[in-house]
Amino acid sequence: MQQGKQIMASTSVLQHFEVYQKARVTFVQAVAEAATRPQNIEVMQNAGVMQLLRPLLLDNVPSIQQSAALALGRLANYSDDLAEAVVGNEILPQLVYSLSEQNRFYKKAAAFVLRAVAKHSPELAQAVVDSGALESLVPCLEEFDPTVKEAAAWAIGYIAQHTGELAQHVVDAGAVPLLVLCIQEPEVALKRVAASALSDIAKHSPELAQAVVDPGTVAYLAPLIQHPDAKLKRQVCSCLAQISKHSVDLAEIVVEAEIFPNILYNLKDIDHTVRKNAATCIREIAKHTPELSKLIVNAGGASALVDYVTEASGNNKLPGIMAIGYISAFSETLALAVITSKGITPVKSALISEPEDHIKAASAWTLGQIGRHTPDHSRAVAEADVLRHLLACMIHPNSSDDLKIKSKRALKSILAKCTHLQALQPLLRDAPVKVQKYILKQFAQMLPHDLEARRSFVQNGGLELLQQLSEVAGGKLTEYILEINNCYPPEIVEYYSPHYSKTLLDKLDDYQPQVR
Repeated sequence: MQQGKQIMASTSVLQHFEVYQKARVTFVQAVAEAATRPQNIEVMQNAGVMQLLRPLLLDNVPSIQQSAALALGRLANYSDDLAEAVVGNEILPQLVYSLSEQNRFYKKAAAFVLRAVAKHSPELAQAVVDSGALESLVPCLEEFDPTVKEAAAWAIGYIAQHTGELAQHVVDAGAVPLLVLCIQEPEVALKRVAASALSDIAKHSPELAQAVVDPGTVAYLAPLIQHPDAKLKRQVCSCLAQISKHSVDLAEIVVEAEIFPNILYNLKDIDHTVRKNAATCIREIAKHTPELSKLIVNAGGASALVDYVTEASGNNKLPGIMAIGYISAFSETLALAVITSKGITPVKSALISEPEDHIKAASAWTLGQIGRHTPDHSRAVAEADVLRHLLACMIHPNSSDDLKIKSKRALKSILAKCTHLQALQPLLRDAPVKVQKYILKQFAQMLPHDLEARRSFVQNGGLELLQQLSEVAGGKLTEYILEINNCYPPEIVEYYSPHYSKTLLDKLDDYQPQVR
C-alpha cells in the first residue's frame, strides 16, 4: 500500500514537470511562429520576449533550444534594435558555446541568429566576432550535414560583407579554404552561399581578393558560369567581378580560367540579375588594360555588350555602358569595333531616355570615349545625332553637376576631332560660349579649304549667326570669328551683319536722286 502511494505521488509530481515542459514547448513554438509576422514584433518586444527566450537556449530539451534560437533569429532579423537587444542580453556567448556542443539542428538555428545579428551593421557584426563566433562557425563548414555548412557560410558572409577589417577576421579564422571546398560540394544551395561569402570577402581590397584567389578558387568558380541554376550564376559572376576589379594581375587570373566566351552567353540569360552581374564582371576586366579589352572584343564581347545595353533597362544598363566606354577608351581600333557593332545608338538612347542622371552621365562619358580618337570616330558620333543631346544635358538646369561635367568633356573631346561641319552648325545657336569656342575653332580650321562647306555655312544661316555673335563675343571667340569672316568677301560678311539694313538706310539718307 505504501509503495503504491509513493508511485502515485511520483506520478503526480512528474505530471507537473510534463505540464511545465509542454508549456515551454507551446510557448517557444508560438513565439517562433509569431515572430514571422511583423505586426507581432513590437508587442513581443514590450512583453520582454528576449529575457524569456534566453534561458530556453540552455533548456534540457533540444527541441525547445532549437525553437528558442529560431525565434531569436527571426526577431534579430527584423530590425537592428532587436539585434542590439540580442547582444545586450548577452545571448551571443550562449549561442557560440552551443555551436560547438549541440546537434546539427541547433547549430543551424544558432548560425541563423548570428547571421541575423551580423547583417545589420559593422558594429553588430563586430559584436558577433567579439563573442568568438568565428571560432565556432568555421568548424561548422566541415560538418557532414550540408545544411549546417550552408548556415555557417551564410553567417560568415554576413560578417565579412561590412568592412575590410571584418573580412580580414574571417580570413584569419581560416574560412576561405573551407568555403572553396563548399563550392565543390554537390548541393547547389551550399555552392551559392559559399560563392556569395567569398564575394563579400574579395570586394574590400586587393589583399583580401588575393586571399580568396590563393586556394585556387577561380578554377572552381569559372566552370559554374554555365551552371543551370540562375541564383548560383549570379553569385559566381559577382564573385569573379569582385576579384577582377582590384588589379590587372587578379583580372588576368580570372581571364586565364577561360571564362570567355562563356560569360558572354550570360548576357542573354533569362535571369536579368545574371545578365547584370556578367556585364559587371566584363566591365571590371575591361577597365584595366588595352590587352584585356582586346581579348573581350576578340571573343565577340563588343556585339554582346551592345545587345545587352539595347535589351537592358534602368540601372541594369550601367555596367554594359561603362564596359563599352572602357573598351573604347583604350584605342581607336577598339572604339571602331564598338562603332561597327552599332554601339552608339543604344548608348545614345540611354543618354536621352533614362531618367537617372548617373546613367546619363555614364552614357555621356562612353560616347566621349568612342568619339574622341579620330575625325572618323567623331563623325560616326556626330552623324548619330549625339552632339545636340550632349549639349542639352550640359545646359539643362536640372542636370546634376556630374552630368554637366561629363557632357561638357565628351562634347569637347568629340568636337576637337570633328570635321563633319553639318553636325556642328546646329549647335552654335544654343551652345554656351565655352562650347561655341570649340565649334568655331573647327570651322576656322576647315572652311578655308572647303568651298562647299563655305557655301553651306552661308546658306544655313551660320555666317549671319556669326555676325550676331561678334556683337557680344570676346577673346578667342572673336579671334575665330575673324578667321571665319576672312574666308568670305567683305561685302558678303557686311550683308549678313546686324547693322547692314541700317547702313543701307544711312545711304538712303545721303542719296540724292537724279531728277531730270
